[in-house]
Amino acid sequence: MNPRCGSSTLQPYSLQPPAYPPMPTGPFSAADLFLFNEGTHVRLYEKLGAHPCNANRGGGAVADGTDFAVWAPNAARVSVVGDFNGWTKDRHPLKNLGSSGIWEGCIPEAISGTRYKYHIVSKFNGYEVAKADPFAFHTEVPSQTASIVWSLDYAWHDAEWMATRGKRQSLDAPVSIYEMHFGSWMRYPNAPGAERPGEFRSYRDIAPRLTEYLQQRGFTHVEFLPLMEHPFYGSWGYQTSSYFAPTSRYGHPQDLMYLIDYLHQHGIGVILDWVPSHFTTDEHGLGYFDGTHLFEHADPRQGLHAEWGSYVFNYGRNEVRAFLLSDALFWFDKYHIDGLRVDAVASMLYLDYARKPGEWVPNRFGGRENLEAVQFLRTLNEQIYANYPDVLTIAEESTAWPGVSRPIYVGGLGFDYKWDMGWMHDTLEYMRQDPVFRKFHHDQITFRSVYAFSEDFVLPLSHDEVVYGKGSLLTKMPGDAWQKFANLRLLLGYMFAQPGKKLLFMGGEFGQWKEWNHDAQLDWDLLEQPEHAGVQRWVDDLNRTYRSEPALHRFDCDPNGFQWIDCHDSDQSTLTFLRKGGPEDPDLLVACNFTPIPRHNYRIGTPIADHWQEILNSDAAIYGGSGMGNLGGVTTVPVASHGQPVSIGLTMPPLSIVLFKAKK
Repeated sequence: MNPRCGSSTLQPYSLQPPAYPPMPTGPFSAADLFLFNEGTHVRLYEKLGAHPCNANRGGGAVADGTDFAVWAPNAARVSVVGDFNGWTKDRHPLKNLGSSGIWEGCIPEAISGTRYKYHIVSKFNGYEVAKADPFAFHTEVPSQTASIVWSLDYAWHDAEWMATRGKRQSLDAPVSIYEMHFGSWMRYPNAPGAERPGEFRSYRDIAPRLTEYLQQRGFTHVEFLPLMEHPFYGSWGYQTSSYFAPTSRYGHPQDLMYLIDYLHQHGIGVILDWVPSHFTTDEHGLGYFDGTHLFEHADPRQGLHAEWGSYVFNYGRNEVRAFLLSDALFWFDKYHIDGLRVDAVASMLYLDYARKPGEWVPNRFGGRENLEAVQFLRTLNEQIYANYPDVLTIAEESTAWPGVSRPIYVGGLGFDYKWDMGWMHDTLEYMRQDPVFRKFHHDQITFRSVYAFSEDFVLPLSHDEVVYGKGSLLTKMPGDAWQKFANLRLLLGYMFAQPGKKLLFMGGEFGQWKEWNHDAQLDWDLLEQPEHAGVQRWVDDLNRTYRSEPALHRFDCDPNGFQWIDCHDSDQSTLTFLRKGGPEDPDLLVACNFTPIPRHNYRIGTPIADHWQEILNSDAAIYGGSGMGNLGGVTTVPVASHGQPVSIGLTMPPLSIVLFKAKK
């Protein structure tokens, strides 16, 4: 047995397609089978799974029924069981397509809406199991686990968005992402007499509510935590069972299409979290699929993620790579999504991730790098951009792996962006400090400038930081209630002022007190309180300014767009810097005061002798602040400071960030 493939049935490949048995009535050509076994077929969802029977079967008219096809190379027998045959395992066997490992057959009795599974008898030890279809387009609502025959026909109305999204998502465009968990954003009310108290809202029901909310807040994109079907709701979708089916908890596939279509028609992009790093161990899923470790490594040191209780994909197996590549393209093709955020990339890159010595297998050079995973990620990005050059791929990668967002031809992984996890952790740790002690931790707030342009970054304030006892963003902040809100506004303003695209998890935009609970909706009633409404208004204006001022987004990923004025004033816990636009764009000056002590006539040097207009002030009364500011702006005086020939004397309100715009 090949320990890297978990199977003894793999055959060496020639440069020509092997001589498979002729299949005049089936959906597969010899080229399809060859490309699948080679690992380069990236449209497997058009072949495997459940589809209307081939129009030319037998040379006649279109046949009724459904053609089923599944990969199970180590099965002795495969049959389809379902509603149409009383779940009887021997009535509808599939035929084996030679050494391809694929079993296929047309069943006239199976129609749209039919529930089904594959009954598999393994060649080994008589193992029998009923498996959901790895390529199913629709599933039963968990905890039920059957697949459902389903068409993905849908009439889209988002042509304008699709034609322009490339410009909207370029490196020099404003990208501000609202991250959300669908099931806990907004539910039906629990009020007496409510129609469906506490239940999930559907994809269609959420569509106009979410779209209007995102437009009011000014976000450019929404990112959904994984919507692919998952048996355990509490996994938030990160323990996937059906990679080609959106979860049925919120409706049918066309309902999700409607939601994405609706968002597109109103100028909102859609990013899906995607999990090619590990998958659920539930019996009906991909694990031990045909009585062998087909999708995962057989060796638990490679195939089992002990920390998460899940299986790890075998990236060295051709058919597994083809499965994952096809899945990535599927969501762009059939659901018109605009980006994939790839989860837990670090766990893919390192063979010793979350493992102790002796619990992992080195690569062929003796190192800890997962060479097959590296090649898979590069191929993934190559295939996505070859087919959809105007979309985004974003890596959640928590280490210093070089070149995550750099082109493949220079040795990078080829992602558009990488989450800046270091910035998130350092900044939150700094903001937790009592302002009295922040001067001793000043490097945490400035260290990012050392590496800020080594990758193209998204600055996340994500879901992972507001669960498991970590508290909400608001409760992380020190001080009394007023100081907590002021600190939160300062934190959010600092994120928007820094170079990099933005991501904020739901609830942070209005100062949710409670940490995120996936079993309840957000505390929307908090918006009746002026402090929370003020934070929301602040986020609205941050997004508006970020989108309207080129200096805040044009050079998000270019060092030419950022310049420190003073990053060394640790004693007063202040930071001042410039954000620069193009030749015709006015520069912005940013001043941050991380203490509750106002700084009056705080002198900083500027490169421009002119008037600087105050355009945003987190301490303004409309946001819940004290109302301290600069009376609309300040004018330079011929006093040198910070290496500049002129300077201004600012008022820096307590626990605040203030933005000024230069005249040009």
